[in-house]
Amino acid sequence: MLIDFFYHLRHHKVPVSIKEFLTLLEALRQPIMAPTLEDFYQLARLTLVKDETLFDKFDQAFALFAKGVEAKMSGLQKEIPMEWLIKEFQKHLSEEEKAAIAKHGWDKLMELFKQRLEEQKGRHAGGNKWIGTGGTSAFGNSGYHPEGIRVGGESAGHRTAVKVWDERKFRAYDSDQELGTRNFKIALRRLRRFAREGRPSEFDLDNTIAHTAKNAGFLDIRMRAERRNTVKVLMLLDVGGSMDDHIQQMQELFSAASSEFQHLEVYYFHNCIYERVWRYSPQQQREYIETWDLLRKYNEDWRVILVGDATMSPYEINFPGGSVEHYNQESGATWLQRIIETWPKTIWLNPEPLRYWQYRQSIALIQQIMQSRMYPTTVDGIEEGMRFLAK
Repeated sequence: MLIDFFYHLRHHKVPVSIKEFLTLLEALRQPIMAPTLEDFYQLARLTLVKDETLFDKFDQAFALFAKGVEAKMSGLQKEIPMEWLIKEFQKHLSEEEKAAIAKHGWDKLMELFKQRLEEQKGRHAGGNKWIGTGGTSAFGNSGYHPEGIRVGGESAGHRTAVKVWDERKFRAYDSDQELGTRNFKIALRRLRRFAREGRPSEFDLDNTIAHTAKNAGFLDIRMRAERRNTVKVLMLLDVGGSMDDHIQQMQELFSAASSEFQHLEVYYFHNCIYERVWRYSPQQQREYIETWDLLRKYNEDWRVILVGDATMSPYEINFPGGSVEHYNQESGATWLQRIIETWPKTIWLNPEPLRYWQYRQSIALIQQIMQSRMYPTTVDGIEEGMRFLAK
């Protein structure tokens, strides 16, 4: 298997030499690491990759190889996981059966949910009426309905729930990510406005020469303030839910922004902006801030970057009460419009691959509200967004 790993890396343009591969084998013979995939990854990267510019290629090649190994190992399991059974159940629903499940309007959906809560007395699995697991009911989890309410449990992967009755657990993004942030940093540097501010701390060669010459050759050392990027950026980051699919990319983008912008303020939201956003305490507890306070605190000199996959129920954008977390008095579209009016230099970065945008009704709605200022979270997309903000 390790020989296959060696040729797999070479096939993916990672220039691994025989000597480096033998070093890896020698290290594996020593009792220096636990037999886990994560530890093997760290050891392999340490011994086989000598140039940090190849880290990205190595990570991609390693991920593909690890998936192949996991696929082979999964055939050896004797017990069938519950997640596999749920997914198998979903496969047995034909397109005609899915299409036959009636969609309910928002008011009717909420009325039916309240009725089920009053009528149901115990746990239920399967079926098409009660609140439970599996099945095709509009209420519950791990089943399929084109427009339902998820109650507890994990998403079945369809992401068709218009409301979620469950505690949402979110975490702040990490600003210490280094690997993979270089391209993001280069793209973000399109948004720059330099000025020299603060105490003189940098040697000024040209002025030192000029003043020394004027001083009849006697050395006259001159200092100057450091040249800094003075642009002010307000980032509003979507976190949790479907954004979990993009955590690594968001970590890299956030880390790059933290290092590139001296004046950076960051707040979080979920799916769409409503009457409040939040920050995180050192204990990862939410600290809420009224959105109105945000609009008053930062003037129009600030550049605003919203980051999110814009993948949600259209109700969350267009209707009061559409939020999956709480009852919002005003629609998300109303709050997004206020943001654009307060900060004319506002863009939306979307980590969802561009090829999927046409299949998401919510993306089309937000693109319209944002006046088409939505860009993919790629190097080219970010550069295009930064050029708009720099105008």
